[in-house]
Amino acid sequence: MAKKQGPRLLLGTRKGLFTFTRKKKGWKLRHHAHPGNPIPYAFGDARTGSTWCSIDHGHWGQKLSRSRDDGATFEPVEEPKYPADAETKPGKPAVLRYLWCLAPGHASEPGTLYVGTEPGALFVTRDDGASFELVAGLWNHPSRHDWMGGGRDDPGIHSILVDPRDKVRVLVAISSAGVFETRDGGASWKPRNVGLENQYLPDPKAEIGHDPHFVQWCARKPDVLWQQNHCGIWRSTDGALTWKPIHQKTGKAKFGFPIAADPEDQKTAWIVPAHSDQQRMAVGGALVVMRTQDGGKSWKELGKGLPKEKAHDIVYRHALDLRGDDLAFGSTTGNVYWSENRGDSWHVLGQNFPPVYSVRFAD
Repeated sequence: MAKKQGPRLLLGTRKGLFTFTRKKKGWKLRHHAHPGNPIPYAFGDARTGSTWCSIDHGHWGQKLSRSRDDGATFEPVEEPKYPADAETKPGKPAVLRYLWCLAPGHASEPGTLYVGTEPGALFVTRDDGASFELVAGLWNHPSRHDWMGGGRDDPGIHSILVDPRDKVRVLVAISSAGVFETRDGGASWKPRNVGLENQYLPDPKAEIGHDPHFVQWCARKPDVLWQQNHCGIWRSTDGALTWKPIHQKTGKAKFGFPIAADPEDQKTAWIVPAHSDQQRMAVGGALVVMRTQDGGKSWKELGKGLPKEKAHDIVYRHALDLRGDDLAFGSTTGNVYWSENRGDSWHVLGQNFPPVYSVRFAD
């Protein structure tokens, strides 16, 4: 295994995976892997030292890849496969269409990794990728045939959270269905959407049918969760049993895709707002980040060092991340920004990247 290069920043883009290493004066590009191929998601597994990424290959379909040397080289890992009898709807066989995200299992289970897919399935490996199995309890949930695609043909699982206190408690967010939770390792699941409002449903407060864009929690206190939703921003302080709206009625902090939560401070989180569902670009041409430090009671605009006009950026759900005081995000226009003071001011990391799908810090 290659010598560790220190903290890293992983950019999953339309044209490959870019790996940066932290230097005293910023970040240096170290590797460019899978050039030419879309990388929907990449992350570093602190438990094993491996770097994982999904590949949306234009010819060969959905692929998984793993590096054991900090991104210098990668090896293929056989992707999850739906059982032969799995159907998205009666008479329609389930076929893997997208690998939305990957998430490590509990710290006590270094061989466990979860994968969220389209159409709407959660897979798990217990042997570090040697084999995957469908989490049948979620796939067979009685509401599944009512799930919808959030902007795509089929529903997708894009957020996966494993409780650091309890390895059998896992939450997922499904677009479009909502948040679901298991407390028995995946055998059974319950929707956790009380308090959410979906403005385009016949019943805005329906139990199923919500469109979370991304869900994150405070790692030190996992009962505090944050949700950037198609219809606003919500927060839960009771482990997702109920949600309360914290978006602004007239300000910028409402529509968007990513949300980053402080792992220590349960009242602090960041979003990158967008104009609206219809336009999906920076509000008023100014690219900004919004931060709350009081649980969503108020939001502060952070734009020092970011373009103040003629910006058309949109930031995808996985393209904002926090590590310590470092905060970084990338946009679909190939702009990547980094803050070393939690968003108070920003540096340009690069402006000629391919469209950015994911941004994740790694050790």
